[in-house]
Amino acid sequence: MSLYAQRGVSAQKEEVHQAIQKLDQGLYPNAFCKIYPDSLCGDPDWVNIMHADGAGTKSILAYLYWKETGDIEVWKGIAQDAVAMNLDDLLCVGVTDNFLFSSTIDRNKLLINGAVLEAVINGTQSFFDQLKGFGVNIHFLGGETADVGDVVRTIAVNGTMTARWPKSKLVTNEKIAPGDVIVGFASSGQCAYETEYNSGLGSNGLTSARHDVLSKYYATKYPESFEPLLPEEVVYLGGSLMTDSLLVNGKELSVGKLLLSPTRTYAPLLKVLLDEHFDDINGLIHCSGGGQTKCMKYLPGPMSVIKDNLFEIPPIFELIQKNSKADFREMYQVFNMGHRLEVFTNKVAAEKMIKVAQSFGMEAKVIGRVEPAAKASLILKGEFGELKYEY
Repeated sequence: MSLYAQRGVSAQKEEVHQAIQKLDQGLYPNAFCKIYPDSLCGDPDWVNIMHADGAGTKSILAYLYWKETGDIEVWKGIAQDAVAMNLDDLLCVGVTDNFLFSSTIDRNKLLINGAVLEAVINGTQSFFDQLKGFGVNIHFLGGETADVGDVVRTIAVNGTMTARWPKSKLVTNEKIAPGDVIVGFASSGQCAYETEYNSGLGSNGLTSARHDVLSKYYATKYPESFEPLLPEEVVYLGGSLMTDSLLVNGKELSVGKLLLSPTRTYAPLLKVLLDEHFDDINGLIHCSGGGQTKCMKYLPGPMSVIKDNLFEIPPIFELIQKNSKADFREMYQVFNMGHRLEVFTNKVAAEKMIKVAQSFGMEAKVIGRVEPAAKASLILKGEFGELKYEY
């Protein structure tokens, strides 16, 4: 059993999928988000979409960093994480504007003070203000902030995002087919709308990242930061403190800041791609939970996805793998490993989309293709050799 599983976490969420398998799959079962008829206004040409997600256990990393450094600003990144994990999923069905967002913050008041709540809430609004400059309008409807110390050990930052959208502008992944090429958009680096280097980690796999990289020091000093029923041999196994440095592109960056890089949103990029290249977009995948295997859930039929021109692995993932000793098969199932957005398209359009990304200072390239097959499969090729996943 992998360390990830021993910690009570599943990259593939098998039990969750088992629990929801009898639910209505919506109008378009292969779409990245569940889509329903327009019950709000009853227009047959429009749909309603709702999505719920959050920063996950990344908030525990923020808690540790805040306690150790006193830096309250780190919570603004957690606010962005909770928004981006919702927003980028909705972007992957074609929605680019007029989102409604409601936050849900559960805290242990004995450990999380009002200043943290202010930083999260104000950070959320600040992120919305930034996105408005790119034509992506998100309306902050407030939400629920609850003091539930008997339920959460520190703080959980989540949210729900809703949109009403015309059917004619949906991306449902039904057009994905053999012959498509796959454009990947980097998760790391510093694009035009970011103020500092982004490690690319996002908000997935943070249970592994936290326990595999950080020192046992945190288990001793902050027992509230982990589940007490976990066996000691899977808790904080690494050798790093969050104030330690890692050399990235010739610059020394703290381990804590790398682990806490706010999840990059692709909203400014996708706003342009969906406005200007909509007819060439056959499918959109947000490589979040499930990492590079995420695309397999949304294929409209049996076909083989081959990714053989992957991005160079960013340093944060190398650090995690070095500490965890996880094999590449598990790493690519848990983490995005270098790109968190995929567009399925044709070769001509791919080059145009890559140029749009470059205009935002974001690395992009054709990372693979779709080929005919009798059974759905994914093949990853790189310096690690070849990995095959079948579904």
